[in-house]
Amino acid sequence: MPRETANLRLGIPSVDKMLRAPALRAALDRHGRPAVTDAVRTVLSAARRDLAEHRAAETGDEAIAARVNAILDVLAKPSLIRVFNLTGTVLHTNLGRAPLPATAIEAMIQAAGACNLEYDLEKGRRGDRDSHLEPLLTRLTGAEAATVVNNNAAAVLLVLNSLARDKEVLVSRGELIEIGGSFRIPDIMSRAGCILREVGTTNRTHLSDFADNAGDDTALVMKVHASNYAIEGFTTAPAETALAALAKEKDIPFVNDLGSGALADLAEYGLPHEPTPAEALADGADIVTFSGDKLLGGPQAGLIVGRADLIAKIRKNPMKRAMRLDKVTIAALEAILRLYTDPARLADRLPAIGLLSRSAADIADAATRICPVLANALEPIADVGIVACRSQIGSGSLPVDRLDSTALEIRPRVQGRGEGRTLNRIVEVFRSLPAPVIGRVQDGALLFDLRCLVDELSFVAQLEALDLS
Repeated sequence: MPRETANLRLGIPSVDKMLRAPALRAALDRHGRPAVTDAVRTVLSAARRDLAEHRAAETGDEAIAARVNAILDVLAKPSLIRVFNLTGTVLHTNLGRAPLPATAIEAMIQAAGACNLEYDLEKGRRGDRDSHLEPLLTRLTGAEAATVVNNNAAAVLLVLNSLARDKEVLVSRGELIEIGGSFRIPDIMSRAGCILREVGTTNRTHLSDFADNAGDDTALVMKVHASNYAIEGFTTAPAETALAALAKEKDIPFVNDLGSGALADLAEYGLPHEPTPAEALADGADIVTFSGDKLLGGPQAGLIVGRADLIAKIRKNPMKRAMRLDKVTIAALEAILRLYTDPARLADRLPAIGLLSRSAADIADAATRICPVLANALEPIADVGIVACRSQIGSGSLPVDRLDSTALEIRPRVQGRGEGRTLNRIVEVFRSLPAPVIGRVQDGALLFDLRCLVDELSFVAQLEALDLS
């Protein structure tokens, strides 16, 4: 090792010296001695390695303390942070789906400590966590009974395993869906211990297909919501009322997996109609499953409603415990369900419905206000304009329906070879803001669909933090 490098290595402070350095006192108070010690060792090791490999290295106490503080700040930053969802997909799976209202957040805070999760206050003995949600769910859907698990995939798995283990389940071939995360109905049936019996064809399935395949080994007739696609053209499928009647005739339970789970008639809010659990039960379904964090507008959950005897059997399944909801999710879901008891004010009180039903004129007005401010912030490298666009609901809900909206279009001024690089840089800059802004790239521009922008002040305020260098 060259003498100069050796001398520099000797100048690197010890771990103990750095832990006594005034520049790290605040870090010790904030992060604790173990975390600071680990960070100091990391920085000192990197300095020694740089010198050994003949690279420049800062060895002064202040420089090392600055690097230690930078590492600790990164480690202390929460992994889950707030973002601005300007993608144009309202219920964006990757961005957390439905935003929760203040009432649900407050309920979660109240339940975060000790609470009566499984304690019957009236009788002074152990209770059932389903008791907080079942009365509301039966009231809102007309079901005899209800239970809840941690998502709709779990709900489907639990229903199948509880009611059809080692037995056949009849499903139309056109409903053997795959949704996000490679979740496939055939796979979930296999994991549930069921035997899938496909009936009909991809585009056309008749009632007779179900009738011809129903036998002694058939445990369920199942309908699966098409979720994130639609088959159009030469198609047919039996009505749910007809399927329910056939299932009843054969003494086989009829399960309807709605997926999205709109509890209210969305047509009342100017949106396309989506079948509700109440309608599915009225049409004869014995069990209906649906999600909590899609069109219902609540936290992630899988809701199961229907016949009391079937729900009782589902509750007895040992897997139910592995899929149960925690206390804060139950609290949030209860608060959301209570909002549905007053449908006239639902759009004002439930963010998911409010964002989906937001008027195109209101969104356009927001674009007019924000456009000049954003244009000024991006003046050196991009032009900003206002364009009409279409939002989508997302998370497999009403996949072919679009909502009129307005977007801010950010287009790089650089043309030719550097255009793509500049656009990528703009995307990265917005993604690195304190509250990251997530849009979508389309036709060589970054679009910010403003349908989901409700906090304009915070969005505009952080534009000063844009680093376009």
